[in-house]
Amino acid sequence: MPDEKFKILLVDDHPLVREWLASLINQQPDLVVCGEAESAQEALGYLGTMSPDLAIVDLSLKEGSGLELIKTMRVAHPAVAIIVLSMHDEKHYAERAIRAGARGYVMKRETTKKIIAAISQVRSGKLGVSEEVAALFAERFVDNHPRSRTPVEELSDRELEVFRLLGQGMDTRSVATNLHISIKTVQAYCARIKDKLDLANATELLREAVRWSESGVY
Repeated sequence: MPDEKFKILLVDDHPLVREWLASLINQQPDLVVCGEAESAQEALGYLGTMSPDLAIVDLSLKEGSGLELIKTMRVAHPAVAIIVLSMHDEKHYAERAIRAGARGYVMKRETTKKIIAAISQVRSGKLGVSEEVAALFAERFVDNHPRSRTPVEELSDRELEVFRLLGQGMDTRSVATNLHISIKTVQAYCARIKDKLDLANATELLREAVRWSESGVY
């Protein structure tokens, strides 16, 4: 029966990605897509009415932050498991996503088998992450001599969101609109980022943001 299937909510602002994911998931005999959302607000509405078992969430949404959505979901809908499916490099974002409340992280460049495998791992109570990320976690939390954190890794989740959007060419007003915060708040985050990355001014901040966004430096 359809209602016995494991229900999944898709949260991504690209219709083609949602269509591809829905087709992939609905081909599995025990999985079904119960809803699709392109923004955090829309996703929260579906969570209240459709009661999915799992949500697959992109970090970059049409409106709002995927990381902030995950944090909200963890508090408001703790029974819903979360897997991040994102274009952003797992080295920079997987640990943040897991700390926020996700149970898995898969990059969009991975094969469809990896996505289905991550869903299966999360359903069984495990973390659905790559071997590389699992090794990083082990090094960070188990090793007596974990690797040092890079300057960008020292940024808070919100600071990193601002840094990333600046690197994509947004000005402070656009960043404020995207994250639903005030321009003054964005400016405050920018000041903190400059301090943490030891940057002298806004020009250096913009240059470093673009450099990090394009090449994954740090």
